[in-house]
Amino acid sequence: MTVIVLTNCPAGLRGFLTRWLLEISAGVFVGNPSARIRDVLWEEVQQYAGQGRALLAHTTNNEQGFTFRTHDHAWHPTDHEGITLIHRPDPNAPAPGPTPQSGPPPGWSRASKRRRFGRG
Repeated sequence: MTVIVLTNCPAGLRGFLTRWLLEISAGVFVGNPSARIRDVLWEEVQQYAGQGRALLAHTTNNEQGFTFRTHDHAWHPTDHEGITLIHRPDPNAPAPGPTPQSGPPPGWSRASKRRRFGRG
């Protein structure tokens, strides 16, 4: 069993996938193509997705019984002791990279320190 989910992808890509898979809901395709056809379909999806996102899930011979791949998703598959899990970024985590420096906190200039601690 193979499932492909498209979000914000061109209509031509959806039409292409209906040649091989059944569209059971808007952007959700299911079917049972061979592994070779599934890989070719996924390459086409990655090439023509444009600004859209795509997810492929299919059955395989592992502990979970399935595996999945993503294209342009914020959530990424991560292997954890042989089991594939989804890693979702923390929305409250600081952005990676250097943060812009804001000015010093108010009240802590040299003059403020002198006034506060009585020097000068």
